[in-house]
Amino acid sequence: MSTATPSATVRVARPRIEGDWFFVPAPQAHRPFRLFCFPHAGGDATAYTPLARAIAPAAEVWALRPPARGGRSRHPMPADFTALAADVTAAITPHLADGGGRFGFYGQSFGALLAYEVARSLPADLRPELVVVAGAPCPAEWADRESKDLDPAELLRTTGLEELVQADPDLVELALSGIRTDLAVSATFRHRPHAPIGSALYAVAGAEDPMLATTDLGGWAAYTRGPFGHRVLPGGHLLATVDQPGPVDLLTSLLAPSQGPATPARDTKEQPSW
Repeated sequence: MSTATPSATVRVARPRIEGDWFFVPAPQAHRPFRLFCFPHAGGDATAYTPLARAIAPAAEVWALRPPARGGRSRHPMPADFTALAADVTAAITPHLADGGGRFGFYGQSFGALLAYEVARSLPADLRPELVVVAGAPCPAEWADRESKDLDPAELLRTTGLEELVQADPDLVELALSGIRTDLAVSATFRHRPHAPIGSALYAVAGAEDPMLATTDLGGWAAYTRGPFGHRVLPGGHLLATVDQPGPVDLLTSLLAPSQGPATPARDTKEQPSW
């Protein structure tokens, strides 16, 4: 009689919370590239769970937990964008100064603007090596979105969240409340000219995004002294969602150590420029 060999047990680390501000959906036993992810307006950290699982073990996702929603519903949102960026910068700095390895930022829509502004606020020696901005115009063009005039219910439909919450009116109201809160903060953003950062910067957008002309992506080139590239991908306004991991292949290729030229790349075609 043959004896079957039991299959090896794969241990998956449980998600964990890091302080008030960060959620790690798929912790890695080793220390890979740490990818800090910034949610869209009304979004929460859990939206990055599919991305975290799909990109492991190449990277470990640390998703930002914004105030005034989910597990932080009792934490008030800062009064304006400047205060929010300052709070996030203060919260993220200890995790960058621990000498733990390489890291980068990924943000979508409102989260893209916040990711860039936090990167800019950090000391030069603590800035991420890579910033990926998705579905967002560059800071100088942000005011043209007239965020304060956007209809939250329409934004809920545009981001594809309506289908996820339409069966529960309470969930709809919670989602709309979060969007209203973030749009109010977004409306306080004021662009001020500044020196470009040295991080590699990559701008992406969904081909079916009704909120952003994909030709706007090249405007981000002026915001870095480092390598720059952009690309249009299949998808809508949000690429990473609660049921879609997003641009995993692109992110994996960008964070690979062998990627990125020593000098800035300024090709503005729809293909990667490094």
